[in-house]
Amino acid sequence: MTRVLVVDDAPELLRTLRIMLSARQYEVVVAVDGAAGLDAAARHVPDLVILDLALPDMDGTEVLAGLRAWSRAPVLVLSGRSEPDDMVNALDAGADDYVTKPFIPEVLLARLRALQRRAAGLDALEDALVVPIGHYSVDFTAKTVDKQVDAPGKPAQQVHLTRTEWAILEVLVSNAGRLVPGDELHRQVWGPAQENQASHLRFHLSRLRQKLEPEPSRPRQLITEPGMGYRFQP
Repeated sequence: MTRVLVVDDAPELLRTLRIMLSARQYEVVVAVDGAAGLDAAARHVPDLVILDLALPDMDGTEVLAGLRAWSRAPVLVLSGRSEPDDMVNALDAGADDYVTKPFIPEVLLARLRALQRRAAGLDALEDALVVPIGHYSVDFTAKTVDKQVDAPGKPAQQVHLTRTEWAILEVLVSNAGRLVPGDELHRQVWGPAQENQASHLRFHLSRLRQKLEPEPSRPRQLITEPGMGYRFQP
């Protein structure tokens, strides 16, 4: 059973989230301030965290810093703060997603499911360590791309990927075989505070194909599903 830690000082919201999440087979642990949240995280190691920023004893970004010192659990910030600066600061502090209050329950649940899928995919990605793409071996731990020794063409050589290209590739490979909607991919790479611009994704995917696909104009692994999203085909 997936354990969710909810850190918020609003009793009604805690009660609502406990009922909503428990009904969907989540184990729910609640805390009413930052110190209690950090203590609960240490005693009941969570798989997911829902965190408010406006806590009575400290700012939510301080809780994030405390969690990120030892935990990789995905953190979804659920806050009444809707300014872009608040979103950017929370994401830079280690949050994985940001939802503003008041929220739509089904949207919140969908965001949690997406974080679960990504966390599971990243765990599998770490286990795999090296993934073949085209004629290259992509090492996600060392962050290197080397031409396979037995690949046709020139001798083994390294390929440089930008930080954004690595981020896109990690999301796609961690969801291997699954269609990743364009807006979800954009949010995971640039964060919810950034305006979704499809042209950004098209540009970076084109660059990745030029670097990794044997025939960039006829990609076999870095696939675009027109009007729907993107897929990594192992």
